[in-house]
Amino acid sequence: MLPLPPLSLYVHIPWCVKKCPYCDFNSHALSGGIPEEAYVDALLEDFDSEVNTVQGRELHTIFFGGGTPSLMSAKGFDRFLSELQKRIRFSSDIEITMEANPGTYEHDRFRDYRKAGINRLSLGVQSFQDEKLKALGRIHNSEEAFKAIESLRGMGFDNFNIDLMHGLPGQSIQDGLSDLKKAIALQPTHISWYQLTIEPNTVFYSKTPILPEDDTLWSIQEEGWDLLEAGGFKQYEISAYSSPGKQAKHNLNYWKFGDYIGIGAGAHGKITERETGRIYRNWKTRMPSDYLSNDKPYEAGSRVLSGNDLPIEFMMNVLRLNDGVERSLFAERTGMAISDIESQCKEAIQKGLLEPDRLQPTKQGRLFLNNLLEIFS
Repeated sequence: MLPLPPLSLYVHIPWCVKKCPYCDFNSHALSGGIPEEAYVDALLEDFDSEVNTVQGRELHTIFFGGGTPSLMSAKGFDRFLSELQKRIRFSSDIEITMEANPGTYEHDRFRDYRKAGINRLSLGVQSFQDEKLKALGRIHNSEEAFKAIESLRGMGFDNFNIDLMHGLPGQSIQDGLSDLKKAIALQPTHISWYQLTIEPNTVFYSKTPILPEDDTLWSIQEEGWDLLEAGGFKQYEISAYSSPGKQAKHNLNYWKFGDYIGIGAGAHGKITERETGRIYRNWKTRMPSDYLSNDKPYEAGSRVLSGNDLPIEFMMNVLRLNDGVERSLFAERTGMAISDIESQCKEAIQKGLLEPDRLQPTKQGRLFLNNLLEIFS
């Protein structure tokens, strides 16, 4: 019988003001207001349908993602969180994160979000340069981003992430590093810094903009690592950097192959069953209209992870972490023996991609992570 891992909750809010041309998330441009009351009702019913997956555990983290969750009112969040606490215990140090956009219309809501119980924000800045924001289809400008950060600090948020991209259309080395310097100077507790990638089913995929050359991308990356380290931010995951003790607990649970319930249109979950030892993933219906319909179930599908799936599923998560995990966690989280992947580990060690004493990528392994993962696939 597997010991159950920590439990998190992901809540998807699928609406946004405008769909960004690079975005492949399940988000839908608003045509009118959010059906907030009906959606909160549906989220609570969706959670009730998953209540058997709790198995006596408490919630360690909650993450409201989207879309643009900050389009929902503080009253809506307060109602949802109050009702949720009647259904499941919250840990005493629960982390409750909400993604937010820095548009000025949201600033006055920050204080009320804090009162509702949200104690961490992830602000989708992406760039501090107006021309780059315009190219990305963002609805805010750089001045609004600075004001939003000043505002959220003044309204009680001392734990927040700045989401920042590099490798943007027309971006020079100087541009990329300038954005990063401005983010560091604002002294967030966490910076998510990652390269723009062109994903299928996006506007950028069909109308690809001119992106920086590989040499420029590498220079931004290398010099950016030095800037972040000098600014007191330690890289602990591929694109995540934090000040001491401020790693994103919700994401760490993902990366350590913990369990999470996913509710909301298009949300995904991963659950371990205590009695059977089965590990499965499930996903919810994507379209908000279908999710809100009484004629359709919330769950769109699920699949059990087989013994063939588990090694790569586990490694795809834990090898994102700079420090990796103890070898014992493989058995603890999958129910398989470490001997089941010993030959792959030896191959990865021989190639200089994996540390010998733990499931941790070497520096070379982090740079060539896809090559490392192929060994376990």
